[in-house]
Amino acid sequence: MGFMDWKVKTPDVLERGGVVGPDERLPWPQTAVMGVQHVIAMFGATVLAPILMGFNPNVAILMSGLGTLIFFLITGGKVPSYLGSSFAFIGVVIAATSYAGKGANANIGVALGGIIACGLVYTLIGALVQAVGTGWIERFMPPVVTGSVVAVIGLNLAGIPIKNMAASNFDSWMQVVTFVSVGLVAVLTRGMVQRLLILVGLIVASIIYAVLTNGLGLGKPLDLSAVLAAPWVGMPGFSAPVFSGPAMLLIAPVAIILVAENLGHIKAVTAMTGKNLDQYMGRAFIGDGIATMVSGGAGGTGVTTYAENIGVMAATKIYSTAVFLVAALIAVVLGFSPKFGAVIQAIPLPVMGGVSIVVFGLIAVAGAKIWVDNKVDFSQNKNLIVAAITLILGTGDFTLKFGQFALGGIGTATFGAIVLYALLNRKS
Repeated sequence: MGFMDWKVKTPDVLERGGVVGPDERLPWPQTAVMGVQHVIAMFGATVLAPILMGFNPNVAILMSGLGTLIFFLITGGKVPSYLGSSFAFIGVVIAATSYAGKGANANIGVALGGIIACGLVYTLIGALVQAVGTGWIERFMPPVVTGSVVAVIGLNLAGIPIKNMAASNFDSWMQVVTFVSVGLVAVLTRGMVQRLLILVGLIVASIIYAVLTNGLGLGKPLDLSAVLAAPWVGMPGFSAPVFSGPAMLLIAPVAIILVAENLGHIKAVTAMTGKNLDQYMGRAFIGDGIATMVSGGAGGTGVTTYAENIGVMAATKIYSTAVFLVAALIAVVLGFSPKFGAVIQAIPLPVMGGVSIVVFGLIAVAGAKIWVDNKVDFSQNKNLIVAAITLILGTGDFTLKFGQFALGGIGTATFGAIVLYALLNRKS
């Protein structure tokens, strides 16, 4: 099959429980609907990440769309993937900019320079993989390491919603209402509503929040004045990078985490489709790295392949790369709507905190799922020790300082897992 030359399947394949492969597609109307679903699936997390770092959500959405298009072109349309804002950057960006957790990040430029540096490192790793193959990565990062690193990304962020997104007892209870709402949607609904559990749970919790605050005066009222004032169409608030040595040294190592995430994504899609995509791994890393540099250059977050979209593919059995082309174009259009950005920023902070608890928890569980899917044997002491130490280093935010450079919890956990496994696996 050539580039953008998909074999068309009739919609009745879905009724028969059939699979639509990466090099196949449904007719364009059905493909477009699937694209919308993928945009909504990545939506909560890709908007949540920039808000947690004080970035502009409209720029993040726009860059996620452009990043996905870049990834699509560099992989030749062979790897089904959506690129959204990476949570792996949150901890290091907050550390590099001293961001307080609310409103615009005054030091965003310093973070952007670090994100570009990370994208460059990631691209170089991709070029190396393209040249020599993937065996060396899989040797240094077996499932016990990648699972631990992915779990740590969620666990390291746990303190943000718990400590920074609930200013009062009422706000804490609203976080409970929010994650219970998401849980009820996940368990009690079916079909499309169940697939949109984050979005639907957030809307339900926001309505409850408005009733309790605007109606009963129990907390800070929901303010929609900025939404009403915002135009439907307008340019996003782009920002320019500032290249600071300490910030670049702090943020660039996140490339190792992005490698683990992308490696896991490609392995997951290979397992689901039965099509070995290892030959595209180097190009996937390069595409992700270049997309991260482009995003950082305009004021967006670093990007990565999205677990939420793997979930949608697993649920629908539709792996067509055409779906992601449509999703990317939709995201680009949404990026040019200030009203859309105002709606996102009007979401009450405790509601966003409750959603964060769910999302960060899902990331942590995704790491554990890598262990289960790959049948990691924890009766082997080397696996047990690597996972145990990695989880505590990341969750406790264990920091090592090298002069002015500080390697935070995610970094020490990632490098620690790789080095520790190599050390303990010498006997093998």
